[in-house]
Amino acid sequence: MRDLKIIVPDNFIDVGRKINVNLNKLKRTSGVNYIIKPGLERFNNGEGKCLYNDSLRGTDMFILSDVSNYSITYDSPVGLHHMMPDEHFQDIKRMINASCGNSSRIVVVMPYMYQSRQDKRNGRESLDLAMALGELNHYGVSEVITADVHNKAACDNASPNRPINNFYCSDDIILNLVEKEFFNFEKSMIGSPDFGAIPRANFYASILGGLPLGIFYKQRDYDKVTDGVNKIKKHKFLYEGSIRGKDVLIVDDMIATGGSILKSAQQLKKKGVGRVFLVATFGLFTKGYEMFDEAYSKGVFDKVYATNLNYVPSEIKNKPWFEEVDCSMKLANIICNINEDKSIGTLLNAKAETVAKIKKLKMK
Repeated sequence: MRDLKIIVPDNFIDVGRKINVNLNKLKRTSGVNYIIKPGLERFNNGEGKCLYNDSLRGTDMFILSDVSNYSITYDSPVGLHHMMPDEHFQDIKRMINASCGNSSRIVVVMPYMYQSRQDKRNGRESLDLAMALGELNHYGVSEVITADVHNKAACDNASPNRPINNFYCSDDIILNLVEKEFFNFEKSMIGSPDFGAIPRANFYASILGGLPLGIFYKQRDYDKVTDGVNKIKKHKFLYEGSIRGKDVLIVDDMIATGGSILKSAQQLKKKGVGRVFLVATFGLFTKGYEMFDEAYSKGVFDKVYATNLNYVPSEIKNKPWFEEVDCSMKLANIICNINEDKSIGTLLNAKAETVAKIKKLKMK
């Protein structure tokens, strides 16, 4: 077994510390610090570098990074600068390069996949996801660990010789929701926010015992782009039968601005549903929380469930409508198994285990 080190920059340090605690549990060690904190420094013109004070020779090197974390700042010639995904990804390459090729294996743990929404080409436009994965391959990364990626096929096509290990947090989210809410399986259903999210929504429905599934149809204006997205012209919920009084889980991979998922919740409320839970792997809240505060005060939704795999400001975490789901044990398990050359297949999709746990909860 190779020595294990997790490289944890400031953008993922809180989850990194939890992973370190869980690694001690899994490896039955006591007080071992698996974390190496990289010295990511900035020159006064914004250029950067990485420096390690610890040796990485012969180690399994796991680089953890939240490229969506906009809370990391540095001083620039024009004032305080908040780091964006491009800069975080550049730091990943610096952390790889600073090891000087001395580690036995390099694994990049990037729960929110960098540029995962720029995954296909329509005309003369960039293929950023493919370029990024190509760079990681060039720098000797043996595999990448990511969560609920927007397009797994695009990742695999861009990296045919290196595994992209895509894990899901559906089991952690569902078990948290079922345990914290008075959940009635007989009077609940799943809502898919669009046709692209149907496989994910169907996965939730099957885990929860074959719940009914409704789908939102969105007709977008593809001639006009506003804030990076095509505006929705038509929005309709497709479902045969009455949904009055049912609790609905609207599930998606991410909540960006939140406008679309809140419109979906408003439509359902007008149809007389009971409680509405908004469920996402990544709660980005790129336009803040005011929109959610207003919708919550009007009874549009009851709770938002999202993981701790990306940065969420503390003022949102403390909101009565927000529930954070800790996925650090799952990540620690994946890291531990790779380090010990064990299979991670059951960890990427823990459906059977979750279904068994749900059955026990139903009996209670």
